[in-house]
Amino acid sequence: MHGETVLVTINGDRRTMPAGMTVERLLERLEAAPAGIAVAKNGHVVQRSSFGSERIDDGDRIEIIKAVAGG
Repeated sequence: MHGETVLVTINGDRRTMPAGMTVERLLERLEAAPAGIAVAKNGHVVQRSSFGSERIDDGDRIEIIKAVAGG
């Protein structure tokens, strides 16, 4: 898999990412701290406990939502 990439859509933007990336690595790459973050992959919520094992595959649609406090 060395050198391979996948095309994914993140919050509506198409991006090329390294193949084999997990949700956890994706958040690190985007410099998004996992605290207060919700992630959906292809319309299904990814449990926080699965961030390290849930792989991002070619064609996936990822939505990253950050909770904002305030009123």
